[in-house]
Amino acid sequence: MVTRQKIMIVDDDANIAELISLYLTKECFDTKMVYDGEEAIKEFDHFQPNLILLDLMLPGMDGYQVCREIRQKSSVPIIMLSAKGEIFDKVLGLELGADDYMIKPFDSKELVARVKAVLRRFQPEKPAAAKPAGKYVEYQDLVINQTNYSVVYMGETVDMPPKELELLYFLASSPNQVFTREQLLDHIWGYEYIGDTRTVDVHIKRLREKIKDHANWAISTVWGIGYKFEVKS
Repeated sequence: MVTRQKIMIVDDDANIAELISLYLTKECFDTKMVYDGEEAIKEFDHFQPNLILLDLMLPGMDGYQVCREIRQKSSVPIIMLSAKGEIFDKVLGLELGADDYMIKPFDSKELVARVKAVLRRFQPEKPAAAKPAGKYVEYQDLVINQTNYSVVYMGETVDMPPKELELLYFLASSPNQVFTREQLLDHIWGYEYIGDTRTVDVHIKRLREKIKDHANWAISTVWGIGYKFEVKS
């Protein structure tokens, strides 16, 4: 029996929450609706969702605070929902650890597609029988494993959301190759993502906060072009 993936919907508008739940239930997801930030934090540990749809405008603890609290203990994918479409709001949400950002009102098919896309990226791939170690790259004091979505830096496991890990893995898989922001946006977020290249800058900033430059390698900025994973000889 296939285990259904669980989605927690956090929105103070019960009608919207029920509508989203209906869309996702039709796609064979289990859903849990909560209506404020404090309840979301409590239910997170109990429900243990595979993904959270998080409205920004919540009574009491807002969506930004909820995202910050959850990121302190989990890398579960988070898609923020908001009627606020300004770049500042999107960037702030991404900086706090959200994996995607959707502006209300949204099309139900797009919502379901984004949920599936984020879960697909986060879901560990089953390694081929001939390669039990899976997909990983290794440098001194750094191992990035995309099969089980883990990063070990200086002997310690580093917790990071799926987009950050995918970006780091992609760069580290092609050492010293320069990628433009547009190339990185297209590869990591895909054609269905409607955003701008500052999304890449935000994720690079977050990676640098967690993975400091090493004597033998670094995430380097190539001014006017983009980024590269620089391996020093």
